[in-house]
Amino acid sequence: MQLMVLIIMVLIVVVRGIINRTAIKALICIGSAFLSSPLIAQPIGRADINRGAYLARVGDCVACHTAGPQAPPFSGGVGLNSPFGEIYSSNITPDPVNGIGRYTLYDFSRAVRDGIDKDGSRLYPAMPYPSFTRMTDEDIRALYAYFMSAVQPVDYKPPETKLPFPFNIRLDLIFWDAFFVEHERYKPHTDRDAQWNRGAYLVQSLGHCGTCHTPRGFAFQEVGYTEASSMYLTGNILDNWFASNLSGNPASGLGRWSEADIAAFLATGHGGQVTASGSMVSVIENSTQYLHKDDLNAIAHYLKSLPVHDEKAAYKPDLPGVAITLSAMVTGEVERPGAGLYQAFCTKCHQETGNGEAGKFPKLAGNSSVLSENATSLIRVVLEGSKTAQTAEGPKPHEMPAFAEKFSDRQIAEVLSFIRNSWGNQASRVTPRQVASLRRKLQKNRN
Repeated sequence: MQLMVLIIMVLIVVVRGIINRTAIKALICIGSAFLSSPLIAQPIGRADINRGAYLARVGDCVACHTAGPQAPPFSGGVGLNSPFGEIYSSNITPDPVNGIGRYTLYDFSRAVRDGIDKDGSRLYPAMPYPSFTRMTDEDIRALYAYFMSAVQPVDYKPPETKLPFPFNIRLDLIFWDAFFVEHERYKPHTDRDAQWNRGAYLVQSLGHCGTCHTPRGFAFQEVGYTEASSMYLTGNILDNWFASNLSGNPASGLGRWSEADIAAFLATGHGGQVTASGSMVSVIENSTQYLHKDDLNAIAHYLKSLPVHDEKAAYKPDLPGVAITLSAMVTGEVERPGAGLYQAFCTKCHQETGNGEAGKFPKLAGNSSVLSENATSLIRVVLEGSKTAQTAEGPKPHEMPAFAEKFSDRQIAEVLSFIRNSWGNQASRVTPRQVASLRRKLQKNRN
């Protein structure tokens, strides 16, 4: 009802033809008052700052707001790719001119949870406020305490975001927000235990896992924000990576992972016979390896509760033909497309059996990433290579070389199709067209 009132007010202003800067700011202030809960400023203590520092780790704020290892933390300027153009992240240090030094607690809450900056301008939802809106008042206060009291102010003005028309008209985001964002704080489920609720809260709010792992709709909105949506966390293409399916599917999801596997993966980048790759490496290195063990276990407990969805892939290692095919491949009696390349370039690390080596090289037999219905990440890893995460408790990082210059599109398609259909793996074949398309996109990004 409150959102409907806000929309009607906007339409009245448009009809009367009196839209100006003052009117827009007034409408935004009224809207944020509807959508934000009141906050009461309290004295900042060391416990608040420490908790806020931990929450900044949970939210992986450094990833989007720090432009490289040599840049001052949280000073912004990171170019975030979107279908509409490049969006630059803001300076969130307490600098009073170019940062958030003049933000009150209310201003900070409105920016983080409602996507509206101090001046009343709408933030592009590349800033994942549709997830952060579920944060509690207590966590917002602690996060504010940390950024205002423990982060070094940096006098740096990031590049201005300049999207093409009509995406440069931020007033339109009022309507996008009204249609697609669920402005509500997390409410514990009384029919679930405390561990489940803690995991759900971390995943849905500061962890903002759905930002990458939930499919997007026609307006680039997440099609679901909680487990109530059948599409929540079922995988999504983002920046030429496929963020994996986190549902309970036994082949491409977490169905065969244990809770301990999930927690270990988040802490070390190794778990469930999978090693982290792509942007997930950064998430683990900057964020999840620092989470408390209880929180890692809570996240794992919540993710294991997600339901199974329809999938075409399967893992059936006990079928009679699997042992025969494996024997033929090892002896060289039968040459399948891609088998020769696999034997020449892959068996040293992943073995003829596809079992890999624990702590170093992932097992390909039954690997949920290998069985993903979308092969984008697999293709990209072969083209560009990969390096495992470097963590305090995990094994030494290992690198996979890039094969873009060595293999043709057809060769990469054949070796990946071989991997996705050996040792009991059953997944769709990769086509040369898919490889060529991704190769062009990656080349365009580099240029």
